Formats: sequence, structure tokens, C-alpha cells
Amino acid sequence: MKTIDQINEKISSGKALVLTAEEVIDYVDKKGLEKAAKEVDVVTTATFGPMCSSGCFLNFGHSKPKMRITEAWLDDVSAYSGIAAVDLFLGATQLRANDPANLEYPGDFRFGGGHVMEKLVKGEEIQLFALSYGTDEYPRKELRTRFTIDDLNQAMMVNPRNCYQNYNVAINTSDKAIHTYLGYLKPHMKNCGYSSAGQLSPLLNDPYFRTIGIGTRIWLAGAQGHVYSEGTQHAPTCERGHLGVPSEGAGTLALTGDMKKMLPEFVRGVSLKGYGISLSLGVGIPIPILDEQMLLQTTIRDRDIKAQVIDYSTDYPERNGRVLGSVSYEELRSGSIDLNGTKVEAGGLSSYAGAVKIANILKEEIRSGQFLLTSPIAPLPAEQSMKAMKETT
Repeated sequence: MKTIDQINEKISSGKALVLTAEEVIDYVDKKGLEKAAKEVDVVTTATFGPMCSSGCFLNFGHSKPKMRITEAWLDDVSAYSGIAAVDLFLGATQLRANDPANLEYPGDFRFGGGHVMEKLVKGEEIQLFALSYGTDEYPRKELRTRFTIDDLNQAMMVNPRNCYQNYNVAINTSDKAIHTYLGYLKPHMKNCGYSSAGQLSPLLNDPYFRTIGIGTRIWLAGAQGHVYSEGTQHAPTCERGHLGVPSEGAGTLALTGDMKKMLPEFVRGVSLKGYGISLSLGVGIPIPILDEQMLLQTTIRDRDIKAQVIDYSTDYPERNGRVLGSVSYEELRSGSIDLNGTKVEAGGLSSYAGAVKIANILKEEIRSGQFLLTSPIAPLPAEQSMKAMKETT
């Protein structure tokens, strides 16, 4: 048994052995579980892909005269202003108002909240247009100005749902092509779409949330952020397979971090034709190796991780939940899968190469003492299901 404090002492003294979730597999194969558990201190995990449930709080400071913002647009993308006078919340999937591309080519979404967030992190200039009803203490009724992230008091990414533990594979059994958030799906099951870093993914390396919990320090697009809650739709009560890997979405994380410290490479606006706008985000999470069991969990391989294949033409929209089969991430990453005897082309929206890069960046930050580990202040719920929407007549 090790403690996180003991591991941090080794990190601070430069003696910690840190491996990525990809590297640790071969290390354990060579050394054996018992010996490797004594030697390995931290395993770094990562993912880099679209995460729709993301957004940011921005504070602008006060104009002269002061203004209580009640409506606001950032580069023509609507931001929520129902909070304090000059605080706004921008959602990653919010569309640009009257987007010319969408008006000319319906469904061809070109710009939205995710792109504004990318511009912010890049340090590019953004236009703020704001309206108000005017009050005695906040008399101004209209404002148009330009700003960069350096002009803001705070720019805090606050994401209610990131890092799904596992996820669906989308396929289309109908006779016409469809557009989804997992990409363009050809008719008659000619291709399938998925989004996961598989064996590198954080919650697949800690499936029962032993070390990842509320307060866990994370690497969020280059900034040191933390888990502030379970993510929305966190539903870990489900069927699980090898080493506790869930067969469906299961756990999720709510994450936050300082956008002023983020790297533009890992905050990218995404346009998904026929669906909308999203944000591709890079996340890295260290797993402290407390004992042999913890190390064993981090040796999960793509071939051992199964994902459900769901028909997005009928079953997904109607919430039927019919599973056509299950496939491994090893198959998916090979470029094609065998679904009940049929060869199907596979394409991923997440970047495995990007996840490897993040895991290695985090490894070096830990090895150099720049990044220390934290113990959760509270665990994530281990037993919880997701409810469907209540609809009334």
C-alpha cells in the first residue's frame, strides 16, 4: 500500500516512476504485477475529443457608465447573462445568430460557442455586443466593444459533463444517410462512428472511482484544474466486464480550470454537419498507484474494452436502446469492425494520438515536480442510474 502523500514526496524529490497508461501495459508484462506495483507510482491517462457539455464563465469588469447586462453576444454567439451584472456564461454548443452558412446551407453549422472558446484561448480579439434595460445604478443600455482573454478578470472553463467512461458506437441501418454527433453515417450499415481514447481514457483506468473523485487535480487543456462534481448523466450502475469496464456510458466528470493558462492546441471548436457545434477538449488525469489492484486496473487494453453498437437511425432517436452487438476498441481503431458477420468501416472523432501526447505531457509535468496529486475530498457516486425526461400532457 502507498498513500498519495508518499507518492507526492517521491515526485517532489524527483524519484517517482511515472508511466502513461499505454506504457504501463508492457511494463507490467515484463516485471510482473507485484514488482511493478512497488515500482510504479503514477499512471497518466488522457482523452482528446468532442465534449458538448462544456462552457465558460467570463467576467468583463464594469463599463463607464456601468451596465447590468441582460442580453449579450460574443462574435454573434448568444451568451447567458442571467447572473451578476458583467458575468456571462458561454456554452460550447450555442450557435451563431443568423449564421450565413446555415442560412445558405441548412445544417452546415460553421461557428458557435466552441469556436469562440478556441479564439479566447488563442488570445484572439472577440466582439462583445450587450443590451440592458437600464437602472439607477446601472444606467447604460447598450455596449459594443472588442476584447481578448487578457482583458478579462476571469475566464473559467466550467464543464458539467466531460470524459464519458465509455460510449456508444453509432451505426445506421436505414436506407438514407444521417448526420449525428458521432459523424456522418452511411445507409445500410456501411460505416460506424465512435469517440473514445480506449485504453488511455481516464475513467476506464479507474472504473470504480477509487482515486478520481471530487477535488481530484487534473490537466485541463494545459491548465491545472480539478473535478468539481460528478458529471451530469453520471450513471455507473450498469453491466460491467473485464476489470470492471462498463458496457455503456456509465461515469462522467464535471471539470473546471483557468482558460488563461490553457494551450490552444487542446481547445478546438468543432462543426458537425447536420448536428451543430461542439468543443474538442484535451483532458489528462493522473492515477496514483496505491496497490496492486490499482495497477491492474491501469493495464486494461483496447482489446478488453467493449462498446455497444446502437442504431442511430431509429433506436437512438426513439430511446429504444436496442443493441445490435458489441465491439472492442482494438477493432474500432483498426479501421473496421465485424458486426454479426458484416465488415463495417469505422471512424473515430476522438484523437488517440492527441491523447498520447497529453498523457506524455502530464507525465513530464509530474516527473519534474510541476504537478502534484490530490486526494478526493469526496467520492463520486458508485451506484446511480439515469432517469429519462418526465413528459406531461
